[in-house]
Amino acid sequence: MIIKPIISKNIRMRYPELFTIGEGSIVDDFCYISVGLSVGKFSHISTGCSFVGGCDNYVRIGDFCGIVAGARLVCNTVDFVNDLATIIPKDVLQVENPINKGDVVFADYSAIGANSVMMPNNYVPEGVVIGALSYVPSNYPFEPWMIYFGTPIKPRKKRNRDSVLKQAEVVEKYLESS
Repeated sequence: MIIKPIISKNIRMRYPELFTIGEGSIVDDFCYISVGLSVGKFSHISTGCSFVGGCDNYVRIGDFCGIVAGARLVCNTVDFVNDLATIIPKDVLQVENPINKGDVVFADYSAIGANSVMMPNNYVPEGVVIGALSYVPSNYPFEPWMIYFGTPIKPRKKRNRDSVLKQAEVVEKYLESS
């Protein structure tokens, strides 16, 4: 059985040509997307999430992932100490201050909780969950199959890898048999 993805008509995509979504995935109302976004299968992006950073950056979300209500994934931000706090046209010569820029990737079975903020240049390994109201600085050194939360985040507890994978296997077998 193939389960079509569900994409709300109430989302805003600045670059729809840079959007892909896998089987059974859902994007809920009132999401804003101004980056390339790739969503794997059976993943859920809840209401009010933002993916920002421009067409040169990507957010990649694996299979069986969750991006929970109000999460903010940032792929590009200015240096507020040295730069204008606005968008500068591409044709204007930029001051050579480095900006904080880079893709955000969520491997399979990972998630980020409600109203959390993730800064650019992060790879979230398989099985990692970030709790609600958390702040994730750039280049955070995650370990697979851990739960993190806080401001800034800290590792808190190991996830039960076997249980999570067994649940995903049950879904896969059900779909194959239908």
